[in-house]
This record gives sequence, structure tokens and C-alpha cells, in this order.
Amino acid sequence: MLPSLFPRWHSRQLIAASSLVLLVACAEKPTAADAVPLAPAQPAPVVGLATADVDAGSELQPVQTFAQWQAGFREQALQAGISASLFDRAFSGVTPDMDVIKADRSQPEFSRPVWEYLDGALSPLRVRNGKRLLQQHADLLAQLEQRYGVDRQILVSVWGMESNFGQFQGSKSVIRSLATLAYEGRRPQFAQDQLIAALQILQNGDIQPEAMRGSWAGAMGQTQFIPTTYNTHAVDFDGDGRRDIWNSTPDALASTAHYLQSSGWKRSQPWGFEVQVPAGFDFWQADGSQRKPVSEWLQMGVTLPAGTQLPAGSNELSAALLLPAGARGPAFLVLDNFRAILKYNNSSSYALAVSLLGDRFSGWGFIAGSWPKDDTPLSRSERMELQNLLNASGHPAGNADGIIGANTRKAIRTAQQALGWPADGYPTHKLLDSLRSR
Repeated sequence: MLPSLFPRWHSRQLIAASSLVLLVACAEKPTAADAVPLAPAQPAPVVGLATADVDAGSELQPVQTFAQWQAGFREQALQAGISASLFDRAFSGVTPDMDVIKADRSQPEFSRPVWEYLDGALSPLRVRNGKRLLQQHADLLAQLEQRYGVDRQILVSVWGMESNFGQFQGSKSVIRSLATLAYEGRRPQFAQDQLIAALQILQNGDIQPEAMRGSWAGAMGQTQFIPTTYNTHAVDFDGDGRRDIWNSTPDALASTAHYLQSSGWKRSQPWGFEVQVPAGFDFWQADGSQRKPVSEWLQMGVTLPAGTQLPAGSNELSAALLLPAGARGPAFLVLDNFRAILKYNNSSSYALAVSLLGDRFSGWGFIAGSWPKDDTPLSRSERMELQNLLNASGHPAGNADGIIGANTRKAIRTAQQALGWPADGYPTHKLLDSLRSR
């Protein structure tokens, strides 16, 4: 299938990618679809499996009752322009949701490998449903392409990833979830900002309080907008006077198109493409902050899979090299449209899934490289141990929190280099065992 990967790009230009912030399979944003068990042929696209229980000893202890917090927040809401009657209606009967607290504090011990994540995200049933919806909504999608300059395949792909095309939008009260997080969560100010925005949505009349449903984190609608993003980017595309991302497919997809447009999406330009990396390659270059012209990557020995070709006129445009599973797995040069998807969800595995799913709707998007399936991801406790061992061995990784961020990746690279290994910054059991034995 690979030779068909590039023909649609002959008249297109490639554009630059920016820094890729997160390592694949370390920090996924849950979507509403993730919370609903799906049939085996259509697994939910979850990387993190929430298996850890909340540690009661680590719970934050509120310094006031929920009623006291609500009274204080009511004053803030009124000062922000929320009417007293609307506030009282929205908060009628609201109590803290312990399931939200547990979900917020749970940190998954085990992570699914990126190849399993992609298998779920790119399931044959999801691809078939996406193709059907592309035909069903062809007129609408053509209008959205014309208005916002965002390709229809990527809109339908985001729709599929976020809520399984609107089927699973989350069933929790957004007001209750956000009130819980504002009262007892880890980021109360963020939650309060979202809660004010949610009340503004209600006051505007776009949705009724009892119908404002979403994920435990307050993401809403068919493409899972948080309230502040809704207020800045939601669109009334069907012209009924309400921005209804829950029940109106035109509003939901137009809102997503508006957001991607503002994030820098360029119509008819690719997100990136798969490449092959030569033996002896300097993997220090495989960092999201290392942007080079495509021609320079080619001069360094990076090549395209057999049977594919580079679009004309793209040699001097910039790209970053993405290694989702380290030096042993597939490699991709990613461009500015990939960055736009990262702004929707700052996870490179999510952005890769959305990108490939959009390609699958057109009959390509199949990966030529092989995944290192003998090297499963480290668990959270193993990642924390790795960070501690890196720190102890003179490779500063920062706080041992189990999150593979920029500091940890740099520390891994220096440790790998000291061992004479490819310095790809990817955490492996081999590296952990090596550090344990020192």
C-alpha cells in the first residue's frame, strides 16, 4: 500500500514542524471515547490504562466545606458577570463527585505501547465509519474546507478520535465535574477558570445545565472542547443561534475547523511522512527542537520508503524527526500541520494517530517500518526508578515523577552516549538494567 502514500502531494508543499514536547505514550489526554468500553474490533484509543487507585494518604484536605467554597465561588462568578439566578440553577443539587477526584489523581502504572495504541485508533471499523461519514457529510465538509481551509479528512479523524464520531461524548455533568476539581483538585485555579467559562456558555443560552455533559475533566461535545476553548472557537455553523457542539454535527466540526485554522493548519499540505534512518545516524538530531530543511535530512542519509517519492518543491522546507518508539522503530519527518494537531492535544502519539487515520480514509497511511515489540514500555514506577538512577549516575533528569519530559530525555541521551548506544532519548528496559548494574 505504501507506493500510494505520496501521489496526492505532488502539487503540495511541505511546511515546517516545531518542537515536539511529549514523548510518545507517556502523557495522553483522555477523551470521552476512552471512558466507554468498545467492541474488540473498535478498541478505544487509550495509551494510559488507569489501574492505580487513589492513594488516600496523598489526598488534598480541603480547608473548607463544599458549601463554603461554593458560596465564595458564587461571589466570584457574580463579579464575572454571571447572573445569580443562572448560578443557583446550575449549582442546584451539585455535590463533589468522588469519581472525578479519583480520575484526576490516578496515575497509570502501565502504558500501552504506541503500536497497540495505533492499532486501536486505526481499527478497521473506525476507518470504515469515517469513510462513510465523509460521504454522508460531503457537502458540509466542502463548506468547512472553503471557510476554514482545513482538510475534511483531518476533521473527521479528530471527530473519530475524540468521541467515536459523536457516540461517546461523556456522561458527567460538566458543572459538577469542574466544581469538584475547583474545590478539591490539583489545579483549582484552572478548574475555576473553566467553570466560569462553562457558566458563561449556559448564560449565553447555547445549552441547558442538565444537558451540559462531558468527560470527568470537563471536555465537552463531539470533539471535546474545554469551556475556555469553546468560548474562543465554538461556531454556530447551522445558523440556529446556538453553538451546539453536543447535538449539531455542523457546529461541532466547524468549531474544530476553526480551532485547527487558528493553530496554523494549511489546507492540502501533509502533516508529514514516514522515512528511514541510516545506520550510524546521529540520533541527537531526533529531537523535536531540531528543525532542518528536508534537503538537509536527505543529505544526512534519511530516505523515503521504497516506492515513494518526495513532493516537488519541498526540499528547502523544514521538518523535525519523530521516533515514536526510539531508534529501533519507524521514523517520521513531521511538519507544521502535525504541530497544529499537537495544539489540539499535546501528545505526539495522538497527533500521529489523527494524522494516519486521516490518511487511511484515503487509502494510505500504512507504516512500512517495524515496531520493536520485544521492548514494552517502562511502567510508571520503572520510569521513576530510571530517573533516580540517571540522577545518581551524573545525568540530571530532574524530579523523579515518572514523566519523560525534556530533562529526562536529555539525561537518557547522555547516558546512552556514554554507553556507546544510539542516543535517541527513548527509555528502555535495557538502559534501566544497565544503570541498575552500575
